[in-house]
Amino acid sequence: MAVPAVFRKYNEISLIKRILVGLAVGIVLALLIPNAQPWTDIITLLGSLFVGALKAVAPVLVFFLVISALCNAHGAGTMKTVVVLYVISTLVAAIVALIGSEIFPTSLTLDTSSMVEQAAPEGIGEVLTTLLMNIVANPVDALMNANYVGILAWAVVLGIALRAAGERTKEVFTAISDAVSKAVRWVINLAPFGIMGLVYASVSTSGLEIFTEYGHLILVLVACMLIIALVTNPLIVWICTRKNPYPLVLRCLKDSGLTAFFTRSSAANIPVNMELCRKLGLNKDNYSVSIPLGATINMAGAAVTITVMTMAACQTIDLAVDPVTAVILCVLAAVSACGASGVAGGSLLLIPMCCALFGISNDVAMQVVGIGFIIGVIQDSCETGLNSSSDVVFTATAEYRQLIKEGKEVHLGKDSFAYHELS
Repeated sequence: MAVPAVFRKYNEISLIKRILVGLAVGIVLALLIPNAQPWTDIITLLGSLFVGALKAVAPVLVFFLVISALCNAHGAGTMKTVVVLYVISTLVAAIVALIGSEIFPTSLTLDTSSMVEQAAPEGIGEVLTTLLMNIVANPVDALMNANYVGILAWAVVLGIALRAAGERTKEVFTAISDAVSKAVRWVINLAPFGIMGLVYASVSTSGLEIFTEYGHLILVLVACMLIIALVTNPLIVWICTRKNPYPLVLRCLKDSGLTAFFTRSSAANIPVNMELCRKLGLNKDNYSVSIPLGATINMAGAAVTITVMTMAACQTIDLAVDPVTAVILCVLAAVSACGASGVAGGSLLLIPMCCALFGISNDVAMQVVGIGFIIGVIQDSCETGLNSSSDVVFTATAEYRQLIKEGKEVHLGKDSFAYHELS
């Protein structure tokens, strides 16, 4: 009886409080015992197991949730609005990053020792080709390799095809999706231990020096992302709902952004976002599609990274950027960001493609990519936190907007049953 009582007590504590405790413990352990074997391997393993478990369950969760949502769906839902919000926010992010880079120019020390031996996309055509090929990928291969574009495509096809199936068949897929969702909640409950391991690994490996290396570049990146998270995204929410957006925005940053900050993977954070949407009382038919879709194409943080790093390369070699080319850069960065993978560092290899717009050689561009990996502990964490939390923000915004149009009162950011009919 003692063990179940401990688990009940553990679950009664707010998840965010448990995560903060795990964060603090991870930092303290990294400073006190950074290389104390075998404890280092054990603590680091906790982080690897947590991210691995999320990545393992996420493709299956997406596949069955989308099938279940579509085969049981009634009406068009709010997906069109969600997609439009994703696209607008990503383009706005690139514009904000461009303005920030112009106001606070960055000069880098480009060293050939920072070269990264990886191939980058040669043009926007290559990104679009890769996207289309991922759509028609073998469904089993897509599940095995966490190809979310392929998973979504096949789940949509099967979900629509199963709309003609009998109710018992549909109930089977609903039961499977519910079971997978329950397993995901079990994994999320272990987040404090996983985050402790992730923080320990980062701090013990890089030390506190990581917070001073390339400080100016990091400040520009983080400042732009904060503006997106706390100014432009709330503005978009307000335009859609005409209500105070901050309860919703801050709730999403706390419950989704914080976890994504440490996992550094939009794909791994899909289960966390699904759970948050459930708590917000959103329509499962909508968020089971929009959340995995957002992890694939809603990449405002990636647009910021690509734009700021490209502008830094231009400013380092004193290359002037005219207004027309700047606009093209914003569009290219936004489109490229939508093709960035939902894993840690997924946006960095798209930097050379935007650098090519200014005739910057691949050798120089790849050195900028190398710097991106150096500051990745902070840059990629902030980028993923922004990307992932925005998925829930705009999914909720689209649904709240629809409810308001139907004459219902909504309270942004509240838990289930957050709206009622106006009398």
